[in-house]
Amino acid sequence: MRVHHFGLEVNIMEESVAFYKKHLGFQEECRMFFLGEEIVFLALGDFRLELISGHLGNNKTTHICFEVSDLHEVMKRFDDIRKIEGPYKLENGWETVFFEGPEGEIIEFLELSSA
Repeated sequence: MRVHHFGLEVNIMEESVAFYKKHLGFQEECRMFFLGEEIVFLALGDFRLELISGHLGNNKTTHICFEVSDLHEVMKRFDDIRKIEGPYKLENGWETVFFEGPEGEIIEFLELSSA
């Protein structure tokens, strides 16, 4: 298991993308739409930042995502932990699920596919 990305909700996607590219040197990796939200992954070396647009207002959430080799095995280990949402299969073939940590933090687990 390794950290795959850190997710941030943003109000104005293009301004946020431009900021992270210009000031921190991120490069755009991919874009997608999922459940009414625009998602942009930015990469800086091995680190990814996921920008999520679709929620307006100041109540932003963040999450940390761990890449795993077997999502269903992780879900079995976490069967006594509150699942927030998922599992989902994204348009790029990735599978993901979200759980709640002990302090209410959001923890995402992601299995990349070869597709």
